[in-house]
Amino acid sequence: MMFWRSVVGKLWITILLLVSFVLFILTVMLLEFFENYHINETRKGLTDTAEKIAKVLEDHPGQEEALGLEIAWEMVDDDSRVTVVRNENTYFYSPGTDDAAAHVPVSFFMKDKELAEVFNKNKTVDIITSLPEVSSQVDDTKFLMIGVPLHQNGKGNGAVFIYQSLEVMEETTRLTTKFILLAAGVAIVLTTIFAFFLSTRITAPLRKMREAAFEVARGKFDTKVPILTHDEIGELATAFNQMGRQLKFNMNALSQEKEQLTSILSSMADGVITFNRDGTILITNPPAEMFLRYWYYEQGLGSENNDAVPSEVMELFQLAVNTEKEQVGEISAQGRTWVIIVSPLYNKRFIRGAVAVVRDMTEERKLDKLREDFIANVSHELRTPISMMQGYSEAIVDDIAQTDEEKKEMAKVIYDESLRMGRLVNELLDLARMEAGHILLSVESIEIEPYVNRVIRKFHGLAKEKGIDLSVQLDTDESNFRFDPDRIEQVLTNLIDNAIRHVPDSASILISGRTDERGLYIEVNDQGPGIPEEDLPFLFERFYKADKSRTRGISGTGLGLAIAKNIIEAHRGNISVKSKLGHGTTFSFFIPRNIE
Repeated sequence: MMFWRSVVGKLWITILLLVSFVLFILTVMLLEFFENYHINETRKGLTDTAEKIAKVLEDHPGQEEALGLEIAWEMVDDDSRVTVVRNENTYFYSPGTDDAAAHVPVSFFMKDKELAEVFNKNKTVDIITSLPEVSSQVDDTKFLMIGVPLHQNGKGNGAVFIYQSLEVMEETTRLTTKFILLAAGVAIVLTTIFAFFLSTRITAPLRKMREAAFEVARGKFDTKVPILTHDEIGELATAFNQMGRQLKFNMNALSQEKEQLTSILSSMADGVITFNRDGTILITNPPAEMFLRYWYYEQGLGSENNDAVPSEVMELFQLAVNTEKEQVGEISAQGRTWVIIVSPLYNKRFIRGAVAVVRDMTEERKLDKLREDFIANVSHELRTPISMMQGYSEAIVDDIAQTDEEKKEMAKVIYDESLRMGRLVNELLDLARMEAGHILLSVESIEIEPYVNRVIRKFHGLAKEKGIDLSVQLDTDESNFRFDPDRIEQVLTNLIDNAIRHVPDSASILISGRTDERGLYIEVNDQGPGIPEEDLPFLFERFYKADKSRTRGISGTGLGLAIAKNIIEAHRGNISVKSKLGHGTTFSFFIPRNIE
């Protein structure tokens, strides 16, 4: 079945059927032609023979009649029979075998309407007829019978009848038919061979092109078809090779554009989600996938629901598709905030979907809140000293203070508040420079133990007043370490000061330090009331105060830990805090060895 469905089979069958049809028509026409030709030639030959016999008999009348008949019988071939009729009683038969056809009764010629015209009308006639049954040997064989008038010099007209069996002509026709059919058979065989050869020659390059097309379909765009001829098939092979080269070029261009688009989408900070017309997700990039994972986790969905989309996004998608306008919305999940911008996508004049840009605005919202808190905290920190300075200065101006001692006390308050404002402003400036990356470190090799003891000595008086046990424990095999002594002193001062201010009387504070192959570790551990767990992540933010109930004099400005964090990070280290309510607090920082 595969052969008949192939181009070779179809072309072979087409050529064979076409040639067979032409040969059939030609054979039929040739057979008809030769059959008529044989009959006509036989009729002509018999007519000529009969006329010659009649002429011979007319030229030999009377005594010469026997000679004329002898001459006449010599003109007759073996397949023909002749009957010469002078009158109803005088007639002669040509010599031959004793078959029924050789002795046809004279009455048959006289009584037959058409044959009788030879006697009555003196004209030549020819008919195809069956001979009368004069014996059991005569059958229905047809004979071609020709009658020619015989002139007898006033004795009436006679006739010469010559007839021949059609079987002789049919035998000749059969031989001709066999020859024609043999020639047709040979032509069909040759046509079959030629058609198969031709179709194979035509389809061989087509098969190669089919194989090359399958190779191209499998992605081998550099496949080439050999050009064997310079005809239309060769031109087709050339066009196929050109198509393969162009297709390879286009596919490479598309691949490069796809890789470029993938790289762009992957490197984007914003998430991108492309939707089909029915809302199905087509393309996402890593930020968009992270957004969806946050949403899946909040909704309690598993990874098998990765086609689910937040209802807010689908509402924006439907609005964008229906109104053909950009839509903007906001979604919050897991403490993060995203702004969604959905724009319709067009396929020429029709909308084929939409693209959603997902922007994580968490940091911006946080920065906005920090900015608002910063302004509020700075305003709050400055308002109290300014109000106190304004009130005490008005009291001095209005002579409310009567004695010099009262005036000095008021002036002392004004001076202290101005110092507080100066410290606040200086700390803000230091923090701004640090966060801007303008902090400069003066790294030196410092003896650890003398350095830590010197810093702690500054707090011995304050600790003694509150009855606090301030101790140091150093566990290090090396005496020196490289860091910026002024900046690290600022960090230690802030941590020890915070510990002294927040621990109760008669408590203890331990400053411990150690070194290893990585760097220097220092901890400040106190036995204070501890810090609530919800406040721990925000301790190093500007102006954040864990204990909101404490007075200004105790709580400070809230910038010290933020400055300490920036100093440690400038040393390429890190600072952390551990605390539990009722179990004290431990601040620890790490300084690596290679900080330059």
